[in-house]
Amino acid sequence: MRLFFIAALPGAVSMLASALYQLLDGIFVGHFLGDTPFAALNLAMPFAIINFSVADLVGVGSSVPISVNLGRGDRRAADNFFTCATLLILISGAVIGALLYALAPELMALMGADGEFAALAVQYLRVYALCSPVTTIIFAVDNFLRICGYIRGSMFLNILMSVLSALLEFLFLGVFRFGIWGASLATCLGMAACSVIAYIPFLRGRALLRFTRPRFSGAMLREIVACGSPTFLNNIAGRVTSIIFNALLVRLGGETAVSVYGILMYAEGFILPLLYGMCDSLQPAVGYNYGAREFARVKAIERCCFTAAAVVSLASAAVIALAPELITRLFLAGANERELGMAVPALRIFALTYLTRWFSFAAQSYMLAVEKPLPASAISVCTAFVFPVILIAAFWPLGLTGLWLNFPVTSLLAGLMGLAILLRNRELK
Repeated sequence: MRLFFIAALPGAVSMLASALYQLLDGIFVGHFLGDTPFAALNLAMPFAIINFSVADLVGVGSSVPISVNLGRGDRRAADNFFTCATLLILISGAVIGALLYALAPELMALMGADGEFAALAVQYLRVYALCSPVTTIIFAVDNFLRICGYIRGSMFLNILMSVLSALLEFLFLGVFRFGIWGASLATCLGMAACSVIAYIPFLRGRALLRFTRPRFSGAMLREIVACGSPTFLNNIAGRVTSIIFNALLVRLGGETAVSVYGILMYAEGFILPLLYGMCDSLQPAVGYNYGAREFARVKAIERCCFTAAAVVSLASAAVIALAPELITRLFLAGANERELGMAVPALRIFALTYLTRWFSFAAQSYMLAVEKPLPASAISVCTAFVFPVILIAAFWPLGLTGLWLNFPVTSLLAGLMGLAILLRNRELK
């Protein structure tokens, strides 16, 4: 329990700060720029997150073997994973950013957007693409800081990033009256500044992990991909699903439907970081104790993880179900009857998701921490892509209501799948 408060709570606070900024991002765009820019932001965002997901793949994928190797006392291997991971993220950020910048207009056209709606989405995405090499690294260095014991430092850095980005966005949109590109520029500047700050302990040689001459190998790359694939596949599959949803929403309900979906995603973007912050923060501790064969401690940590995830998830379900109109007006201040008529029932259906979402999330985190990436990948891919796509077809006759029902039914199926995987691995030692 003491370890939970030392490691998980700061992680949850860090992610809460990030989640609060994401909420403010949507609120600022909706209030200062209007409904069409808000819809454009939500149309472009999945593509930006795909770029961040590659960095998350390397960050999470290297963190697991780093923790396990430190638990085994192999500092040399841990330092090599750290160094190679940093280089991989910088290179991939530059390459993927260039591709996104060049393809942005074609991507928005494929989504069915045109006119001002498409132009605003392209503006928003291209700023993220240009800044990619200096922003994506933040998704990995946060893991490295926690491994090195800078748990509070990681927390304060995430808070600083959120506060700095929020202040810049308010300044750019509310004072200077920049367009939608100002929203993405504010985020990128906040991320880039905090990325530089985060690497100071490593550059000065004061952290547990140190830069060394990189030694890349096929085995190392395979281990990073294997351990990072559950998080990566969850992010990528989730963004692909979001792209499919947005394309259908443009055709079924236009900008209004995309805006309502955006509100659901902002609600999810507030809840999931809390779950992620708690579970991900405990992964190094679980990995270390698993490597040291302290299995009783592993089980104790995981009991705290599952319990905390359940509390956060169930509380979130209650808030969404009880205050759908208030949540809608946070993002669409001048929401008319049509927008409220679409958003309120969608949010009430969406609230059911969090009755079960906590279980599959915690189960996936546990399997990843004990170097069981395949079951974790199965949970993540099914939750983010397989179940939603199947349910799109199953609920198609229900129209927009079928799309909203997709979320709680997917969560229920993922929970059952997580339970089956845990039962099959009861003997895990």
